[in-house]
Amino acid sequence: MASTSRLPMPLQESYDWQYDGACRTANPETFFSPESERGPRRRSREAAAKAMCNVCPVVRQCLQHALEVQEPYGVWGGLNATEREHILRAARTKAS
Repeated sequence: MASTSRLPMPLQESYDWQYDGACRTANPETFFSPESERGPRRRSREAAAKAMCNVCPVVRQCLQHALEVQEPYGVWGGLNATEREHILRAARTKAS
């Protein structure tokens, strides 16, 4: 289960950027994989999600949010959970 302790306070301003997201009306299944999804099917779904991110006007805010709260699931800001974890791990290593 994801930790909610890193989420911003429930203030509207903290989430306003989401109203401008290209994914706003998309099927959430495009961005979040079923537990059993693997291989080509997963890569294809993630590619479709990332294509939407590539044209999104708030992709930077989305990625920043996902990194700040350490979002453990889905495609956020054009990166999947593994790609975001690499960024976070590199930042921790650099800070040490």
